[in-house]
Amino acid sequence: QVQLVESGGGLVQPGGSLRLSCAASGSIFSINAMGWYRQAPGKERELVATITSGGSTKYADSVKGRFTIRRDNAKNPVYLQMNSLKPDDTAVYYCNAYSTMGHDYWGQGTQVTVSS
Repeated sequence: QVQLVESGGGLVQPGGSLRLSCAASGSIFSINAMGWYRQAPGKERELVATITSGGSTKYADSVKGRFTIRRDNAKNPVYLQMNSLKPDDTAVYYCNAYSTMGHDYWGQGTQVTVSS
């Protein structure tokens, strides 16, 4: 089992920045990749960014050039630096961990609101 705890959400004005953090505990040795997803009201959950154990990253087209996913060591913690935020970025952001056994683990989510 893997437990994920997110932090760093909040209210920010358009053009501002936020950094989300995700700390994993439990069987972190089994994690193959980690990432961030988001879900806006009335919309499906969508991928924002992922990073593998080898350091390969993937971004949604809508956040390329504005968001950066990184980690301090091999797997934990994982950060999402969000710059030039737009109102369309408003959503609940979820941390995800994907294990080598094919299991998905999710955090509880953190609210990001971009509004003037």
